[in-house]
Formats: sequence, structure tokens, C-alpha cells
Amino acid sequence: MRLSVNHFVPLAALVFLSGCGFAGSKPADSLPVAPASGPAADYPVVIGAPFTIGAITYRPADKLNYDAVGYAGVSDAPDTRVSIAHKTMPLPSYAEITHLETGRTILTRVETRGPMVNDRLVELSQGAAIQLGIGPGSDAPIRVRRVNPPEQERALLRSGGEVSPRMDTPQALLKVLKRKLVSREPLAPAGPSAAPQAQPAASPANAAETTPVSEPARTEPVRVSPTTATPQTPAATTPAPGNIIVQVAAFSTRQRADTAAKTLGAHVSKPGKYWYVRFGPFASLSDAQAALEKARSAGYSDARIQRTD
Repeated sequence: MRLSVNHFVPLAALVFLSGCGFAGSKPADSLPVAPASGPAADYPVVIGAPFTIGAITYRPADKLNYDAVGYAGVSDAPDTRVSIAHKTMPLPSYAEITHLETGRTILTRVETRGPMVNDRLVELSQGAAIQLGIGPGSDAPIRVRRVNPPEQERALLRSGGEVSPRMDTPQALLKVLKRKLVSREPLAPAGPSAAPQAQPAASPANAAETTPVSEPARTEPVRVSPTTATPQTPAATTPAPGNIIVQVAAFSTRQRADTAAKTLGAHVSKPGKYWYVRFGPFASLSDAQAALEKARSAGYSDARIQRTD
């Protein structure tokens, strides 16, 4: 018995195969791929390897309760995105930035590693600086607190938009944060996010930090060459004439300040609530710069030059 032949099968098969890409369609690897959207757009998260700036080694880590005070600079690159550069937070992640002078608080996206200087906690994009009310070239006192915002806000920042500012930080909390900034006390333990290269006998970590980076500690006191300076007790140090000083660190007790000053060959003063370890005064910036490098080489990354007038 002869079976009937369906003459339409070859045509149907051809149409089916053509739709599957076997009839002259592009290779699969050349097909356009839709960009990631939703929560997937924040992955993969990059942590990165440790790196060193000056005498400080930073170890990026996924620290959920990161919370610190410090200073923020503004990027020179024209960028309207509301983002920041940070040394240790995951890329990407999200953080609230509070301007300690005004209380204004905004949400930002951590997108790049930096800033590559030790005296700044973050670098703001120009878009973030504008929203926060910080002008170019400023070093603004800020608080950085890692947060986990809803996807709607994440999407706005990813697309180059901005999220409405948070409620202004109350003055009472700003006063507390400013005190922590002056005394360099971290708001949260440094943890593995940043680690010093050594551990000191008179550890600067006993003083508070402007960043979550622990001050480098050493196993023995800093030895100063006789050709440069001789460690002395704070009482024996005779400041040079001038109106320029190097402020090394602030301590809550005289004993810790004296120990640090003796190690460095600096002197101690108490203009207010805290004990300050300082070099100077100096008559020229070049002399002050040399003292600044000495302080930073000893692990005091937040040391800075100031004028007394």
C-alpha cells in the first residue's frame, strides 16, 4: 500500500529551520546583547587587590557597616553623575554623604577607586559636589556611610540621574560628627578594609582617624637620624619662629600625646578639648613640608600644614 506524500512538509521545515537560524542567519555570538538592567546591573561587584599610597596600604573589602568621617575633594573631570571615588568600598556600592558644615545628605554611587592621596577620604564627582553644595577645589568635612538603597534609587544613579537629598542631619548629630573629625575617631572599626603596614609601640590608632584606615603601627619607636633631628620630650622641644605649623594628630589624653610627640620629636599643645601633637612653628613652607613628610612617613597620614594666624 502506498502512503500519501505531504508535499508541504519540506516548505514547512524550511520555514522552521530559517526561524531557528540555520538559513543564512548571523552567528549567535554576533547577535546584539541587551544591557543588564535591574539589580543585575550592579554585578559583578569588584573588590580589588591591596594597594599602597605613601606609607599606607589599603585593603578593599565588602564591609557592610562602613561609616567614617573625613575630607572630600572634588574631581576635575566634568561629570554630572552623582558618584564618588573611594579607596576600599566595593565597586559598585552605595553611600550617603553628609556635609558636616550644612547637614545636607545625598545618596551616591561608588564607581571608582581613589582618591590617590591619604588626606582625603573620598573624591566627589562634579555632579555629587553640586548636589551636596561643595565648590570646586574645596576640602569639605564629610561623613561617608554605606547604605543599601532600593532598586528605584539605584537605577536613577546608574542612569546618570540623581536621587532627592535625604533629610538634613540634625545639628546635635553634626556636633558629634565634628568632634569625631577633630579627634580622628572612626565611627566604625577599621576591620579588614584597610590595614597598616606595621604595628607601633605608641600606636597612632589610639588616636582617632579621619578615615577608616588604621594608622600604621610599628614594633619599635621611630628612630630619627642625628643629622635631622633628635627625639626629645615635649617640654624640651623649642619651636622655631614663624606662623606655620604641622598638625600631626589629636589625642583625648595627655599621656598618649606625650608618647607620640616624644617618638617624633614634636611638641604638645592643648588649644581646646584635645591634646595636639605638632611640629613648628616654621618660618617657611619648605621647612613645614619636610616636617609633614616626616609625620606621614611615621604613619600619620592625616597630618597637615596649618597657619597659626
